[in-house]
Amino acid sequence: MSGDRVAIITGAASGIGRAAVELFSERGHKVVAVDLTAEGLSWCAGRADIVAVAGDVSQAGTNASMVQAARDTWGRLDAVFLNAGVVGSPPIEGDGAVERLDQVLAVNVRGVMLGIRHSAPVLRASGGGSIVATASTSGIRADPGSWAYNASKAAVINLVRAAAIDYATHGIRVNAVAPGPTITGMTRGLETMPELHRDMTRRVPMQRWGSAREQAQVAWFLCSPDASFVTGVTIPCDGGISANVGHFLPPEAPGGERG
Repeated sequence: MSGDRVAIITGAASGIGRAAVELFSERGHKVVAVDLTAEGLSWCAGRADIVAVAGDVSQAGTNASMVQAARDTWGRLDAVFLNAGVVGSPPIEGDGAVERLDQVLAVNVRGVMLGIRHSAPVLRASGGGSIVATASTSGIRADPGSWAYNASKAAVINLVRAAAIDYATHGIRVNAVAPGPTITGMTRGLETMPELHRDMTRRVPMQRWGSAREQAQVAWFLCSPDASFVTGVTIPCDGGISANVGHFLPPEAPGGERG
């Protein structure tokens, strides 16, 4: 892929988003890195191949700004990785449940819709391109106590399907990656709960958590010409979790948990 290609990546301050910015940059892309605050994006300061845009992806203005940054700086857009997301699901009957649902849907679903809405015209003008959203295995099946997050990620999966159909003749492919347990800033707190961490790891057939880089690699593939006939799909990157019905634990790795 040539070095004049341009990508937008949201949720770029850490985790999968930061890993994707680094990966796309290594492979010759110019990148517009987007996250909520300028402080979170300070890690990419001084990079000639990265432009930082701070803002809330649930707002139309942020989406307009990130697309405009790609056009103003490099004159084109080829790929968009809509990765920004939030978690959190209080009990349905608990205080603040409705408000939290609105917040989760605003970032995880509205943010993806706005990203598609604002980037599609520029992708089309650039000759076509790829949009990838971050879904989750939690959007394929459900987790206890995570109803708002589960609902939002299920919505992303079907939004991707629908958008892929609508944009197929425009030269724009729309897909998603569905991470399973992944080591990121969002999940590192679980390492302080060893029993829960071991239990979650035990349920992964590969007996380990994924890395942010491994998730970014799937996004890279979906954005690349190698996926030129792939659209409307969600690819789980989950160590086999979504392959298991869940009635029984998968076989344990010899010697216990893998690194």
